[in-house]
Amino acid sequence: MRLVQVLIPNGKRDSVLKTLDAEEIDYAVWNETGRGDFEALVEFPIPPVGVEPVLEKLRKAGVSEDTYTIVLSPEIVISKRIDALKKRYPDQRISREELITRAQDLAPPASTYIAFLVLSTAIATAGLLLDSAATIIGAMVIAPLMGPAISASVGTVVYDRKLAARGLMLQVTGLLLAIGVAALIGLMVRELNLMPQGFDIRGISQVSERTNPNFLSLFLALGSGIAGAISIIRNAGSALVGVAIAAALVPPAATSGLGFAFGLPAVAIISAVLMLVNVLAINISALVLFWLAGFRPSRSSAVDHARKAVISHTMVLLVAIAILSSVLGLVTYVSSQTALMEQQAKAEVSVMLNESEYSEMRLVTESVDVEYRPADLILDEPARVTVILYRSAEQELPQGIAQRIDDHLTEFTGREVRVRVGFIEAQQTT
Repeated sequence: MRLVQVLIPNGKRDSVLKTLDAEEIDYAVWNETGRGDFEALVEFPIPPVGVEPVLEKLRKAGVSEDTYTIVLSPEIVISKRIDALKKRYPDQRISREELITRAQDLAPPASTYIAFLVLSTAIATAGLLLDSAATIIGAMVIAPLMGPAISASVGTVVYDRKLAARGLMLQVTGLLLAIGVAALIGLMVRELNLMPQGFDIRGISQVSERTNPNFLSLFLALGSGIAGAISIIRNAGSALVGVAIAAALVPPAATSGLGFAFGLPAVAIISAVLMLVNVLAINISALVLFWLAGFRPSRSSAVDHARKAVISHTMVLLVAIAILSSVLGLVTYVSSQTALMEQQAKAEVSVMLNESEYSEMRLVTESVDVEYRPADLILDEPARVTVILYRSAEQELPQGIAQRIDDHLTEFTGREVRVRVGFIEAQQTT
């Protein structure tokens, strides 16, 4: 329930109370003795979804849009007519005025926003380098990225350009800042030798997860945006939803920054594309849901402008998502093909070396190394396969074994390969 307090302008008391009586709403009235522009203060309870239509009727009765109005959330309301009002306004959707206020509150002042974003990015970057999912999740709790996305969508549907522009600005600057902070931390880690020699961030599972994205990543972002809009509309669970939205944005941004810091442009670009797809999906899902929920500008003359803005923004976002998703689709295909090539090469080498003519030799544990990157597949470059074998000191070096492996793998996989075979001489006591 909501408790609404409205100042009644001079000469409008009868029309306002008549409107509330027609709506069968219980109310209390006090004489106003302040500035002299108002004659009374009226207070009445109403279900959340009823706030907006009742305020619109009061405006027709003489209460202007900028008249002093307060909407409170009481713990309990006891009234003879509450049950009837709940049946008339059964939905749990909040009013337009409350939606705008919540959107404004969710987009914090710039200093607070930057502070929390820097801290969350720093923690998330540490979690990536430590390969700690728990640390990354902890960083998401303080990431303030839900507010700007919601503000941009709310500002668009109610045609509040200032609110929409601020939400967009906070998102763009925030994500760029997150990439920059992660890059700075990555450079410090490199220069101070805080990681082992030869350390490769591509081997970290949490980093690999953001550099090998697929279309399922899109569902996380879409679901987060929808959940964020619902949490605001129904005034429930926004803190938890904020964690999901941050999880779709901060880790990819931090991964992109680490890619720049460690001189890995592929890591930086792929994770940045994932971040962009996610932020666009969050915005479009929240925008569409707010519009479908029935939120419109307070002025009827602005409804058409808002409708055009929603349609144009939705089309732009859809086109951008389609283009960027095609990149994700290509990455998904290339990643799966390179992984398949690696698996096939390792398996076939093992099978081939188990044949009788090679029975006196055996593979060194984990000694089949396949170097086949996504760029090699795109540029039609050969896969590079390195095999290390044990052989006894008295055993003759088999002739042409590298070429035999090369021919076998080329025939089996249908892709060009380059094979190098190394030998380790072994001696055994009798």
